[in-house]
Amino acid sequence: MSKKKKIIIGIVAVIVAAAAVVTAVIVIRTKSGSGDSKVSVYADKVSDVMYQNTLSVTKFTGMVEAADTLEIKKDAEKTVKEVLVSEGDTVEVGTPLFTYDVEDLTDKRDSAKLELESLNNDLEGYNAQIDQLTSEKKEASKEQQLDYTLQIQQVQTQQKQCQYNITSKQAEIKKYDDSINNATVNSTMAGLVKKINNDNSSVDDAGQSDAFMTIISTGDYRVKGKIDEQTYYNSGLAEGMSVIVRSRVDDEKTWLGTISKIDTDNPQTTSNNNGMVSSDSQNSESATNYYFYVQLADASDMLLGQHVFVEPDYGQSEKKEGIWLDESYIVNADDDPYVWVKNDKDKLEKRTVGLGDHDDALMMYEIKSGLSEDDYIVWASDDLYEGEKAGTWDDYDPSSDEGLVTDETQYIDDGMTDEGGYTEDGTTDAGAAGEGGMTDEGSVTDGADQADTGNVQSDQSDAGTGEAEVQ
Repeated sequence: MSKKKKIIIGIVAVIVAAAAVVTAVIVIRTKSGSGDSKVSVYADKVSDVMYQNTLSVTKFTGMVEAADTLEIKKDAEKTVKEVLVSEGDTVEVGTPLFTYDVEDLTDKRDSAKLELESLNNDLEGYNAQIDQLTSEKKEASKEQQLDYTLQIQQVQTQQKQCQYNITSKQAEIKKYDDSINNATVNSTMAGLVKKINNDNSSVDDAGQSDAFMTIISTGDYRVKGKIDEQTYYNSGLAEGMSVIVRSRVDDEKTWLGTISKIDTDNPQTTSNNNGMVSSDSQNSESATNYYFYVQLADASDMLLGQHVFVEPDYGQSEKKEGIWLDESYIVNADDDPYVWVKNDKDKLEKRTVGLGDHDDALMMYEIKSGLSEDDYIVWASDDLYEGEKAGTWDDYDPSSDEGLVTDETQYIDDGMTDEGGYTEDGTTDAGAAGEGGMTDEGSVTDGADQADTGNVQSDQSDAGTGEAEVQ
């Protein structure tokens, strides 16, 4: 074979392979007629394609926490004298938790009482002055009346200021009394002491407000989960949605619940570098997450702090009896329904079936009659016909000629003209490529694209001949 012919055959082979990839032509079946001995379609066993509780859903991580939490803030103006409980202690309503040091408050209260007594004495003096001036004014001459009036008004102003100071001091003393009387802080909820801020600070390490003591309720749990921003907007997770809470160690152990809240008002920003550890913080990306909460229908057998999975409830936990098939297998579901079945003669036939309920969420029909789990069926399509040769996927041999593209297949609508079909030896008919294409002499006409130098290399032994060989 000449090198020119090698060039033609090699380049045509490359074009054929590229066209096959671009058009994604994979012929599993041929329609040469019902008498063809080759298998045209492959069928699945009903038991392999029927509903088996294998619906794939998105799962989110979560943790069991107390449904109610009591956070007790420390009075910034007071000093804690004694903590009466420890972390992990169980408390009841009224249990003393801690006491404030009130010695300084007692001193301040006593000092305020002395100031109040002095103010009361001042008020009595102002009252007496007003009475005295009023009495003298009655006896004074007409020329002195104005002078007495001005003196009385001046004392009345001092009297009102003193009355205001007395009221303020009484409120201050009451505040001291209340603090002293409430020096012991008691629990208002039955639960477990989860955390005690023993350093007496009012803020945590991040500078956020922090409770001095946190108590969580016992026996009443909820699930706290986390979802990233992108997944939240794509998953359809929403408040009020029914969910299944699944144990991470026992997949069969589940609880039912409802999304009670998705806290989008308080996003949590964390560093995310796709799980890779890097010392360069600039390579890390910021990821926004939201907390969501699940209200449980029944929290029996749950443990506080238990890690769980949360998944939307699409009915995947429901146990269906009988045969349930995807609706794509059913033809004429609303009127005389049937399916395509491989019979005992390895031919396709229409099999009338009786339909039961339809699951809108799963898009499946219940098959009441006409099929057994041992039958073999084919997914419905318009080009199936009765008597067509059928096999099973267990018998499929990808190395055989069955199911492959035959020499009858031609590429018409992939940019090639029907005038330039491929001959049996892989070469093109004369002038097949048309203007700007490859001629039967292997040369490139005007307007043709240059060959990729990575695919076609010059043959050093024929340098100067102008010929090239595909390597």
